[in-house]
Amino acid sequence: MTDLTLEGVSKVYGETTALRGIDLAVEDGEFFTLVGPSGCGKTTTLRTIAGFEEPTAGSVRFDDREMTGVPPEDRDVGVVFQNYALFPHMTVAENVGYGLRFRDPPAGTTREERILELLELVDLAGMGERRPSQLSGGQRQRVSLARALAPEPGLLLLDEPMSALDARLRETLRRQVKRIQSELEITTIYVTHDQEEALAISDRVAVVRAGTVEQVGTPKEIYRRPATRFVAEFIGDNNVFEGEVRTRSSDELRVRVSGREFDIVPADSLAEAGTGLESGDRLAFCVRPEALTPTVETNRLSVTVETSEFLGETVRVHGRWNGTPIVLRLAEPPDADELTVGFAPDGAHVVELESDARGND
Repeated sequence: MTDLTLEGVSKVYGETTALRGIDLAVEDGEFFTLVGPSGCGKTTTLRTIAGFEEPTAGSVRFDDREMTGVPPEDRDVGVVFQNYALFPHMTVAENVGYGLRFRDPPAGTTREERILELLELVDLAGMGERRPSQLSGGQRQRVSLARALAPEPGLLLLDEPMSALDARLRETLRRQVKRIQSELEITTIYVTHDQEEALAISDRVAVVRAGTVEQVGTPKEIYRRPATRFVAEFIGDNNVFEGEVRTRSSDELRVRVSGREFDIVPADSLAEAGTGLESGDRLAFCVRPEALTPTVETNRLSVTVETSEFLGETVRVHGRWNGTPIVLRLAEPPDADELTVGFAPDGAHVVELESDARGND
């Protein structure tokens, strides 16, 4: 398999900057996901890794090999596209075998054996003689995956492979993709705009915004300890409060927000957000919806209920406190227009204040 390193990778199209100094290090056998809103640069990053785009500046390395100028067919990568890209006049087996037209199958395996092996791996055994038109969307995407894996590449790249599928099929297919990746131990770069998908399937996640990487971490780190306000608001529901530090002790801050003072214990996030916080400094912190509950007696606030959504196991409640949007996750629908909730001091997490707005090229 392959280690992947990007150092200072930038990509400029005329007057448009798509990538701005991207630095990434992906380990051998890792399932690594690029997640971000449309137009943030994640697909451009993937295409640069694949060799479909050349960086304007910076370095792309596979293990210790510099890949600048190396054509896609010589990069030992398999690519799965959003639109399947199957040949309609070919059978399933012929589509899978197309990946072996320019490279031999793994040592000790014939072309026919490799095709049968891959069809079994992607749960399509016995379907080799069918045409793509006879398959469901999920089956076609698995054919595309098998074709990409046919020559046993060192690196697998997947560009929004499930965006055209319905929610239930997406969930099923992502489990299959993760199972296959784990079995093969192949280094995988996965692109998606779906935050839930990124958290569910990845070993690590890079959150991309306007051509830059905002944060890299495990799904748990990204969700529980977002580094910036953008990450806090983009990954799942969150409540972000911005105010002024009133007092500070060794492990606790008192922060004034809209005339109300809150006590928070940001723990390690103090170091991440900057240890120089003093009285009078501006500060932002976030509280996940599940941490705001009626039963907590500290940091209480009264929320005006606007809408509620029944989600099965929980109810998502949207409301406002002093003009600030608030999202709650409750076990039951609210029975009043006003709810008083609170959060524990260690339920807050300090995030970086937003700097000047960046473009979204």
